[in-house]
Amino acid sequence: MPTLVIATTLFAALLHATWNAMAKGAADKSLSMAGVIIGHLPYAVVALFFVPMPDLACWPYLLGSLALHFGYQVFLLNSYRVGDLTQVYPVARGIAPLLVALVSVSLLNVVLGWMEVAAIALIAAGLLSLGLVRSQSGSRNPKAAILAAATGCFIAGYSLVDGLGARVAGTAVGFYSWSAIGNAIVFAIFLRINNPGVLGRLHTEGRFVFVFGGAASFTAYALVVWGFMQAPIALVTALRETSIVFALFFGVFFMKERLDLLKVAATFTTIAGAILLRFAR
Repeated sequence: MPTLVIATTLFAALLHATWNAMAKGAADKSLSMAGVIIGHLPYAVVALFFVPMPDLACWPYLLGSLALHFGYQVFLLNSYRVGDLTQVYPVARGIAPLLVALVSVSLLNVVLGWMEVAAIALIAAGLLSLGLVRSQSGSRNPKAAILAAATGCFIAGYSLVDGLGARVAGTAVGFYSWSAIGNAIVFAIFLRINNPGVLGRLHTEGRFVFVFGGAASFTAYALVVWGFMQAPIALVTALRETSIVFALFFGVFFMKERLDLLKVAATFTTIAGAILLRFAR
């Protein structure tokens, strides 16, 4: 992978872990998630003034992106309600690169070298092994693991759809900006129906997450979609999931979640996969 793509994807991983920590660490998970997702709006609207209009042929991909991102957000929100950041986040992110690689090779005719396959496997193994850890109370949490696994399937889906859609659109930021605007509107409607009080508190209690969480999330994924246009989607997806290293740091040092040998070993396995990916091809 080109060095620039690796650097921007790793920066996106840091930003991604940051907003996930904000969402998990907040007392009101619905409010924090609303702040992040609806917080995309101002940044997406401004971005559209500086990028070309996406090709109309990408609109089916945009619709698919909206549906998959919405499913991801609903499942992620429920996962964080019942599980720790250092359990939910790794399982959700670990399944995605495996599914993306499988679809890319079997259906999209993408050819991956043995080092790239080994790197993806190492990253996924490191992340998925964290699904075996115990929760903060010391007990197993199979419900959180199941919800996180379903979240991972949505991540794989939107990664593939967004990567292909951006290529058809001819503009990564333009494609994602329209997707982010639509997604913010859909999520706001969802909240209006299911939890109407959240929107009214967004400009007061949720202001910090709206401004900073929204900025981190929008920038992170815009960089990833740009990376999808520069390198195979499977490789960018796998590298992005090294955000677990940052998520582990946030979870242990700021949220006081458990740190054990398995988490440390899984983190180093993930890092080894990222290093191998750097030297592939």
